Amino acid sequence: MNGSSDATGVKVERRAEGGRNAGGKISADGDISAKGKRSAGGEDDARRGKSERCSSCGRGGGLAAYWELLRPPLAPMDIALPGATALLAAYATAGGLPSAFPFVIATLGAYFAITSSYVYNDCCDVDVDAVGMPNRPLPSSAVARSSALAYSALLFGLAAAVALYLNPESLVALIAATLLMAVYSKAAKRTTPFSWTFVGLAYGIVPVGVWLAMAPAGFLKAGPGLHLGALVLGAMICITDWGFTNCDASRDVEGDRREGIPTFPVTFGIPKTAKLVAAAWVIGVALSLALGAVTGLGPIYFAAALAAGAWMIIQTVDFIRNPTAERGNSIFYQGANYRAVLFAALIIDVLLRATVTGYPGVFG
Repeated sequence: MNGSSDATGVKVERRAEGGRNAGGKISADGDISAKGKRSAGGEDDARRGKSERCSSCGRGGGLAAYWELLRPPLAPMDIALPGATALLAAYATAGGLPSAFPFVIATLGAYFAITSSYVYNDCCDVDVDAVGMPNRPLPSSAVARSSALAYSALLFGLAAAVALYLNPESLVALIAATLLMAVYSKAAKRTTPFSWTFVGLAYGIVPVGVWLAMAPAGFLKAGPGLHLGALVLGAMICITDWGFTNCDASRDVEGDRREGIPTFPVTFGIPKTAKLVAAAWVIGVALSLALGAVTGLGPIYFAAALAAGAWMIIQTVDFIRNPTAERGNSIFYQGANYRAVLFAALIIDVLLRATVTGYPGVFG
């Protein structure tokens, strides 16, 4: 389970609302638009769901402000990843679907872990947000920083309790992801252009932790052993997240430069960033196909992985040809579209493989 980030990771362009951690809607050109973007400093404001206007703050704070801190528009994605992982783990290791209770609490536990990192991230960024997003719950004083830290700790505690109950190995994964995000939030994003590595690693641990909750590796709890699928899925999420993070950072290079945040695009330029993003997505798409092979998925998953993957790679190649902040912004949202399609296809495929006798696996 992820205890970040982003643990276990969406800054609003100051000129427009948008970002991974905000709500998504499909724009006329097919890109997802949403409120939020990774903050100055390469921070995952997209994951953080920052927007130029905090709707809950405008209503005077209270419970609505605490809900705002959880990035509610991101909830579908933050729940879909652990939910899909739990289904896949049960099918790949036991040939069936998981029991309802462990499935539900594993999914919710991962969600609490992820949102805990969002809140902590905001606590570390009050100074930056006071300049760029002054109406967010913390800089607007709708929520006190001490209260937000307690809130983050509560969410982490709930995630830790679930992880310990299901499998101590998942608790180890949660702690590892949380430590990575703590380093990112407190230091890395303000000191190195490679802070995105911490975010990706933390997010990559999320599906591994959820997988272990459903199918223990056998180190701290008896189980079927660590399945290759868990590692492939974790690597896929980690590497594609590096693409997400650097696309997001490409959207506000001038703003980050003014604020002294050494993101990769600020330090090395958008053209080099575009090449890094393309490489991350090529590897990520290849890993999505490997995931289907090692877990025995069927034609619906592979069709979606091939079609969506080819489309995503075409977009990143165009980013190399047109290395602009605007193109990086659209690639960011297109990546969210890709994940939505892939997770939906994975869930459908697992359900069919586990319940329909005649539905075939591509590799047997």
